[in-house]
Amino acid sequence: MTLLALGINHKTAPVALRERVSFGPDVLEQALDSLLFQPMVQSGVVLSTCNRTELYLSVEQQADLQERLVRWLCDYHHLNEEEDVRQSLYWHQDNAAVSHLMRVASGLDSLVLGEPQILGQVKKAFADSQRGHALSSELERMFQKTFSVAKRVRTETEIGASAVSVAFAACTLARQIFESLSTVNVLLVGAGETIELVARHLREHKVQKLIITNRTRERAERLSEEVGAEVIGLVDIDVRLGDADIVISSTASPLPIIGKGMMERALKARRNKPVLLVDIGVPRDVEPEVGKLPNAYLYSVDDLQAIIEQNMTQRKAAAVQAESIVVQESGEFMSWLRAQSAVETIHEYRSQAESMRTDLESRALAALQQGADPQKVLQELAHKLTNRLIHAPTKSLQQAARDGDTERLQLLRDSLGLE
Repeated sequence: MTLLALGINHKTAPVALRERVSFGPDVLEQALDSLLFQPMVQSGVVLSTCNRTELYLSVEQQADLQERLVRWLCDYHHLNEEEDVRQSLYWHQDNAAVSHLMRVASGLDSLVLGEPQILGQVKKAFADSQRGHALSSELERMFQKTFSVAKRVRTETEIGASAVSVAFAACTLARQIFESLSTVNVLLVGAGETIELVARHLREHKVQKLIITNRTRERAERLSEEVGAEVIGLVDIDVRLGDADIVISSTASPLPIIGKGMMERALKARRNKPVLLVDIGVPRDVEPEVGKLPNAYLYSVDDLQAIIEQNMTQRKAAAVQAESIVVQESGEFMSWLRAQSAVETIHEYRSQAESMRTDLESRALAALQQGADPQKVLQELAHKLTNRLIHAPTKSLQQAARDGDTERLQLLRDSLGLE
């Protein structure tokens, strides 16, 4: 039995190819059935995200194994570009496969170093692949071990502590300025992907009052249903800006949406209570002059980028520590895996010895029932049992001596307890 990890990701293949070899949730069960039908595959888990498609398998080792698996992948997706797939594919075996899975689940192999979403995706892939398909004990143990390793990496390192996306950085900045986000009012200007991420991060930090405004009201309403926010029109910003303790804006507007005069009126309505403005828009959504107003604290996307770069440096330092955890834990798993083969060998050896004992015991009992001398029966039993038990080791010792293989001879001596 061999453990394999093979696949393509954002480092090895363009998005056009990644899209064509991905497995959507609607075809996953069928794909697993097809994969497990291959005679060399014992069990498997399919991980398919926007950045990677990977197969984690326990297989019977064969000379043309890689060629047959690549061919299956291409045939399943009706791809003629088999050479393109082969060139983009990476292939890890046993310890390298275990280490790769642990690095993936810990965020060490992600497009954004240390991102936490991948662990949930790996857990879902494991659960989906278990549904209706029995996993080998080795593969199941590898995934369970990986989940504990990913948790250890999160607990013992700072790899996920620092903001490395614009949306996360904006929320982190807000948390640094306000002691608690649960009591503040937040105005989100825009409803694109970045604002969606911001809204989700804010909800995770228990923000109770969210207001969303967007040029297209329908899109704002769709987002509001997901995060539980109030929707207002862009024309209402001037009136409602005074309600906001935090303003986060990301639109494609060619002109600023929040000007100095509008902010002055909002501050007056707030009796100069401070406001944090995070302008992620390019071009800018907030006039730079707003940042010069007392109690208006304006940060641009460049300010956030500086935070992100500093935090990425911290994550890279944490990644070094995380990598050492992976090396240690994958080594422990491989030790366990090797021990399993020894368990099977020991069981087989004990079964063989038990069979010898049962056979000779039954013969001895039959002899006693026929009136044979008990002392002679016992002596014959001991003699025959000894001869049978030492027969195979004796042959191995003689062969090692004839071959001049001193290393094997010493190994046999150690196994037999001979000094």
